[in-house]
Amino acid sequence: MSHTSAPASPEAGHEPSRSMSEGHLTVGDVVALVEAAAPPGLAASWDSNGLICGDPADPVRSILLAVDPVAVVVDEAINAGVDMVITHHPLYLRGTDHVAATDPKGRCIHRLIRAGIALLNAHTSLDAAHGGVADALAERVGLVSTVPLEPDPASPDQGIGRIGSLPQPVTLRRFAEDVAAALPDSAPGLLVGGDLDAIVERIAVSGGAGDSLLQRAREAGVDVFLTADLRHHPASEHLEAGRPYLLCGTHWATEWVGLEPLARRLTEDAHTRGASLCVQVSRIVTDPWALRLPTGPDRA
Repeated sequence: MSHTSAPASPEAGHEPSRSMSEGHLTVGDVVALVEAAAPPGLAASWDSNGLICGDPADPVRSILLAVDPVAVVVDEAINAGVDMVITHHPLYLRGTDHVAATDPKGRCIHRLIRAGIALLNAHTSLDAAHGGVADALAERVGLVSTVPLEPDPASPDQGIGRIGSLPQPVTLRRFAEDVAAALPDSAPGLLVGGDLDAIVERIAVSGGAGDSLLQRAREAGVDVFLTADLRHHPASEHLEAGRPYLLCGTHWATEWVGLEPLARRLTEDAHTRGASLCVQVSRIVTDPWALRLPTGPDRA
């Protein structure tokens, strides 16, 4: 992971703008608020976080939060008339040498600029931060006394994933049912691997793709690891060796839960600074799968 120092608050690295003192924020002000909530130094070295398009001096009175910077989210932003979109995922994770409107990503950029809408993202920085995706996912599924699964070396009380305990032990089946009810719905649903009647109590969670954390979850001695995007061979080989049992949700659902806490924080931080800010969370499911069908000749 990258551990570049980042300001702990907007005041530490950014002077408040004149617009903030006049009752509204600028794009630059919002960037500072997001970086206070999700410090860039917590981001993985391979990641991309920051302002993708937009003028830092432009005013911002309304924001749309979403997981993915895709066409339907751009549609929603334009129709809602917001000034800024903040997504979890970057538009260009590995960079690009063009933004022509000849491909879907370029078209998103062109449409946003024409509509005067800025685009910002906070990815692994928000995953790891206090009150970010990991904390939100742990809270959603009822964990208490949480600590990071993969602590950040420079800030060990933050980091990727969380480990915590349930208020009381339950069967894997019951915990899986509770998790399924707690997550927003998308077509693939929730996959469960392990002994459904086993009693579980100590849980690890990490929103988004979790293959790389399987061994760390085992070393932590947890009973269950909730994550997303688990591939066949890593999951199968892991379960052959025993606990932790696995719950595999969707990438979108396990990260969407971090948007509402961010919306509340941005609204409160703007209010504290004497500015008015309307923040809404997109309810559009941007998981790539639209339908799950049972398979086999005897499917219902």
